[in-house]
Amino acid sequence: MALRKKQDGKLVIEQTRDIALVRAMLADAGMITEGLEWPPACYLVAYFGTDPVGVIGVEPSLDAALIRSVFVIDEMRGRGIGTELFAAARKAAHTRGARTLYLFSTDAGDFFKRFGFVEVPVGELVAALSGVPEVKYYVARPEELAREVAWRLDISQDGVILR
Repeated sequence: MALRKKQDGKLVIEQTRDIALVRAMLADAGMITEGLEWPPACYLVAYFGTDPVGVIGVEPSLDAALIRSVFVIDEMRGRGIGTELFAAARKAAHTRGARTLYLFSTDAGDFFKRFGFVEVPVGELVAALSGVPEVKYYVARPEELAREVAWRLDISQDGVILR
């Protein structure tokens, strides 16, 4: 993937292999960092100029993918960066064969409803993505899993031209 030129005052989203950067951003936000090294995972970082300001992850498994670790730094929120990150992650998941996106969210459900996500039973998400790191993390911690809310989005028609 070609790197885009970062310019002052411009937002650029790039796929990254810099797991140390992803880990540092998520750790600063108090988010889960286990399993970031999983080879099939994809991480996208939003840069404003040369400063990393947001991150999102995609953990694909066959025809489904988990959107994980959506984060935008406080001072950059409200500028559409989360929306841009999600759009990039959706494309990344689709190109990896995903037809359905899932995510865990206890406090950002309204944000994801705007994109068409619907709440589903946590067991559905776990069954669809049992092998991905963040799901394994929660399955190993049933008390934390019990507090989570699962969301699903059908992306099977992404890129299809309907006539």
